[in-house]
Amino acid sequence: MSATDTSAVAEPVATGARDDAPLHVAVIVGSVREGRQGRAVTDWFLGLAGAQDGLALDVVDLADVDLPLVMPGWGGAPSPEAVKALANVSPRLAAADAFVVVTPEYNHSFPAALKNFIDWHHPQWQAKPVGFVSYGGLAGGVRAVEQLRQVFAELHATTVRDSVSLHGPWSGLGEDGTPRDAAVCTGAAKGMLGQLIWWGRTLRDARAVRPYQG
Repeated sequence: MSATDTSAVAEPVATGARDDAPLHVAVIVGSVREGRQGRAVTDWFLGLAGAQDGLALDVVDLADVDLPLVMPGWGGAPSPEAVKALANVSPRLAAADAFVVVTPEYNHSFPAALKNFIDWHHPQWQAKPVGFVSYGGLAGGVRAVEQLRQVFAELHATTVRDSVSLHGPWSGLGEDGTPRDAAVCTGAAKGMLGQLIWWGRTLRDARAVRPYQG
């Protein structure tokens, strides 16, 4: 079909039934460091997200994902070790309608384990939205998030504009992982979730009408 040929344009497909389905959100814990704050930050976020109607949350903790650093060459098969690790997580990413990445900032960037996990996948990210919850020192992880936006753009994902940034988690979080400045952090999380839900439902409907070709 030529660029100007409209004879084969698909008719709109009713997607109201999908609008009523829960939005599946994979929440990725990006730190594997001993003594990490990442799980406490994730649990705080889950408490807020769990109060939203219509969300089905799936936590993917990279501390439980043993992916090798060595990847197969182009067209090659992954090792049995990689196949075993991927069998547990890849279908969950494929089933997700949206993602939230919880990441610290290490040396002005994000953890190597997170990059490795991202790189082991490709179609699972495509045409889906990604939100961020970051933490770390005075910058609150914002430099890690800005770099992740470039990575996910290359993978054909859409990152939402607003993010959640927890500054100085060692003093800014209570022992239970709840931010001491609860009003500001909660407001930021709700704003990010609102954008994520809009993009998640919109892109899910779009993929149902016209599968993404990359």
